[in-house]
Amino acid sequence: MAQVSNVLIFANKSKDDADGEARNARKLLGELGVQSSIFSFEGVPVGLPDLANFDLIVSLGGDGTLLYISRIANELHIPILPVNLGTLGFIAANTRFSWFDTFKKWHAGTLNPSRRTMLEIKALRHGTILGRYTALNDGVVSSQGISKMIRLCLTVNNDCFGFYRADGLIIATPTGSTAYNLAAGGPALHPEMPAMVINPICPFTLASRPLVLPSSATVIVEISETRRSGAMLTVDGQETLNLQQGDEVRFQRAENDTILVVPPENGFFAALRSKLGWSGDSHA
Repeated sequence: MAQVSNVLIFANKSKDDADGEARNARKLLGELGVQSSIFSFEGVPVGLPDLANFDLIVSLGGDGTLLYISRIANELHIPILPVNLGTLGFIAANTRFSWFDTFKKWHAGTLNPSRRTMLEIKALRHGTILGRYTALNDGVVSSQGISKMIRLCLTVNNDCFGFYRADGLIIATPTGSTAYNLAAGGPALHPEMPAMVINPICPFTLASRPLVLPSSATVIVEISETRRSGAMLTVDGQETLNLQQGDEVRFQRAENDTILVVPPENGFFAALRSKLGWSGDSHA
């Protein structure tokens, strides 16, 4: 049985009736004797409470809301129960109608949480750290301008793999494989696989293809040449850092996984069928 005494309800007010769903969540949790606090926000959250006081975070919003709170909760090993109030909600697999059933199963010990690989990302300039991040979905090293190529050097486990002339490189977790990586022609990985994907964005040569590596790999992307455009790092589509020629970005598996309280494993395949339309041909 999961020990839960205090829950943070993290509600994105830009989503449909998030305030009402937050109040309802607090009522339902209270009926089980579980204390909870509501933190509502619109835009960028400001003034978050001390997360160390909570045993679980109920994220009310969509995938973007989950991505934001996962980067903060990761270091504290706090499980997150994501509830989709948005449109697609691929990672936030619980609905406003099903999440409490998921919670009760997890609380009773009959549902195992899903452990998701996170990336630790460090940007360096001449050995000095410019920024340090964690990512649930991906880190992207790209040009700043639209349709402007840059030249990137890819090193894997201290072995120079080669150079890419492209709009950028996506380094994605299995959870993030169904996000930007998939849109850029990369493979969809089961979210609990111990792996990462390297996927070039609009490469100059068609010989450049996505790579799937074990999560134990260390990946370094160096800005070899920028020409008419600057370069940038984007983390989970939400945090950005400007880069310049000679900078490097290092990717490796983060020390802690993100723990998600979501429906059982077949929820991933159901999402591929229902949300991405991967239902195959019924007459095959």
